[in-house]
Amino acid sequence: MSRRYDSRTTIFSPEGRLYQVEYAMEAIGNAGSAIGILSKDGVVLVGEKKVTSKLLQTSTSTEKMYKIDDHVACAVAGIMSDANILINTARIQAQRYTFAYQEPMPVEQLVQSLCDTKQGYTQFGGLRPFGVSFLFAGWDKNYGFQLYMSDPSGNYSGWKAGAIGANNQAAQSMLKQDYKDEITREEAVQLALKVLSKTMDSTSLTSEKLELAEVFLSPSGNVKYQVCSPDVLSKLLVKFGVTQPAAETS
Repeated sequence: MSRRYDSRTTIFSPEGRLYQVEYAMEAIGNAGSAIGILSKDGVVLVGEKKVTSKLLQTSTSTEKMYKIDDHVACAVAGIMSDANILINTARIQAQRYTFAYQEPMPVEQLVQSLCDTKQGYTQFGGLRPFGVSFLFAGWDKNYGFQLYMSDPSGNYSGWKAGAIGANNQAAQSMLKQDYKDEITREEAVQLALKVLSKTMDSTSLTSEKLELAEVFLSPSGNVKYQVCSPDVLSKLLVKFGVTQPAAETS
């Protein structure tokens, strides 16, 4: 029983819990899920687009994936308006660092600066936590490819494979079973699509319900962020046996 300890973000309950922060995490549990997998030659992000109505105009830009800087991208689960504010903050931080030091901002430093902002919203009165979780994928010269997960409390941690959003516990346990070190990027895509197909509420997996993005190094050595087109995504789904090929219309 919360006993009014949930009326403020700044009050601990007798058990040492911050109820408002926990409620924010619950809100993310209802959002479309996103999965990130670290491979030896890149990072794969896959997100589920919640199609609430067939009358809804499908977005030409991505809904779940956002580029923060040339070397960092993120997948989002939760309240999108909250996410937009934080993504803009992260983009500004990254550009300020590049302007000051003439080199890309280290991935963990960027994640930490954003999580500092999130943490502030759990400690001061009159504010509510951001109802959004992120998966950050990036590359820097210090640690190579990295994958980080952050939640509304401002905590973040590095992962080899992680899931946020709806059914994240089930997705996480499947990733734990099937993830192998030294996995290639293609295998990571296959694993992410397989996990998402089994944990999504929707019965059939189609390219309209998914977004796939990858962060990898181009042959020239530059970091590349690439979002998969719906046509390529459809072919991948058929190739990996996640969905049936569309029947030819006569």
